[in-house]
Amino acid sequence: MTVQHDHSHGRFFVPLDDGDAELLYASFSDDILDLQHTEVPPSGKGHGVGDALVRAALQYAREQGLRVVATCPYVQAWLRRHPEERTG
Repeated sequence: MTVQHDHSHGRFFVPLDDGDAELLYASFSDDILDLQHTEVPPSGKGHGVGDALVRAALQYAREQGLRVVATCPYVQAWLRRHPEERTG
C-alpha cells in the first residue's frame, strides 16, 4: 500500500473505496510535528493501514529533522507498542 502525503492539508492518507484513511498533523513549533488524529474507514480496518500511516509520518519527521508529539490516542498506543520507532 502506498501512503500519500498532502502537505497543504497536513495529512498522510491512503485512498480506499469507502473514503481516505488519514493521519492528520500540524506543526506544534518549527521543529515539532503534532500527530493529531487517525481515521481509517471500515474497508481498511485490520489491514495495517493505520500502521502504514504512522510509519509514513514518522519517516517524514526523521527526514525533516522533526521531533514528534502524539496527541492522537491511536498514535500514542502505537508508539507504546513500537518504542524503537520513537523520534527525538
